[in-house]
Amino acid sequence: MTTLLQNTAIVGIGQTEFSKFSGRSELQLAVEASRAALEDAGMKPSDIEGMVTFKLDSNDELAVQHNLGVPELKWVARTPGGGGGASATVQLASAAVAAGMAKAVLIYRAFNERSGKRFGQPFGAPQERDIHVSFGLDTPAKIYAMWYQPYMETYGVTNEDLADYVVVARANAATNPRAWFYEKPITKDDHQNSRWIVEPVLRLLDCCQESDGGVALIVTSADRAKDLKNGGVRVLAATQSHVHGSHEMFNYYRPDMTEFQEVRALSDQLWNQSGLGPKDIDVALLYENFSPIVHMALEAHGFCGRGEARDFIRDGNIALTGSLPVNTHGGLLGEGYIHGVNNLLEAVRQIRGTAANQVKGTQTVLASAGRSAAILGPL
Repeated sequence: MTTLLQNTAIVGIGQTEFSKFSGRSELQLAVEASRAALEDAGMKPSDIEGMVTFKLDSNDELAVQHNLGVPELKWVARTPGGGGGASATVQLASAAVAAGMAKAVLIYRAFNERSGKRFGQPFGAPQERDIHVSFGLDTPAKIYAMWYQPYMETYGVTNEDLADYVVVARANAATNPRAWFYEKPITKDDHQNSRWIVEPVLRLLDCCQESDGGVALIVTSADRAKDLKNGGVRVLAATQSHVHGSHEMFNYYRPDMTEFQEVRALSDQLWNQSGLGPKDIDVALLYENFSPIVHMALEAHGFCGRGEARDFIRDGNIALTGSLPVNTHGGLLGEGYIHGVNNLLEAVRQIRGTAANQVKGTQTVLASAGRSAAILGPL
């Protein structure tokens, strides 16, 4: 089945360096990454008619438009929440192009998450979070650990088991020159010797980075992509899932907390849109703000059964030479944390055959952000 989204393609990608102190404004980071994406696509600012970013992005679309020199915007959209919307940006951009709302759409995400406002630090108590803050849930690590713990207890997953994924992620980052942890692999002992953040669930090396940086992508029609500088990477599927009773952070209010229900739901949509299944995916790029989410995502996408991710990882399946290489760039733990949108750049590079850790013969890449996901393939 061919969907309208499959008539669209990603034609340009761009990024800044990923650092702990960028030394420049978030707007400058957004514009630098966007200019790099335009150069990569062989396009001009006048080609852009739409923009997509996150609700949380501090960079106003009109400010980005002004600094890039885009004459007119005909489509502007933002994804809800945080990193769960990373792949929803592709869905929104592709929908605009497929519907004729904009001929080309720029996706951007940029922030100074380390040198500016640090996401990992305790936050205040806005109205939505009052009840949770009163119980001491005032950092992402605390909030998510409470969600992961029932899964880990149910299936006997220990913090030592989590190290098996983290070691792979850091090994991939160590051979990726774009990664913050380039040439810095770790051992399982390194993981186990890192300090506790939320005992007994998360150690320091289970937590994603706080990064400064910007990333950008450009989506246009598949027909137009064929005539552009680097061709294009086809959008085979892109979707979101926000099930009743769920919450992006405080995801405690459901009968079964051991399954990532949103991922299970959107997986069905992905397979229906693309005509593919779990065995057809060559590379998986999984959003991991914290390491346990990789276990839950692997199971919910159907790459292994419930409670089997620990053994699936331990048996070498997610390594670069495994049956399903995962986070070949190092992931958000190893490369950088730009709210998961940098995973999309890696997906494009894997299809193009230009990734630092290129998986030979890659034809299909899943970029999953929990509440949103996309599958990319060649034109």
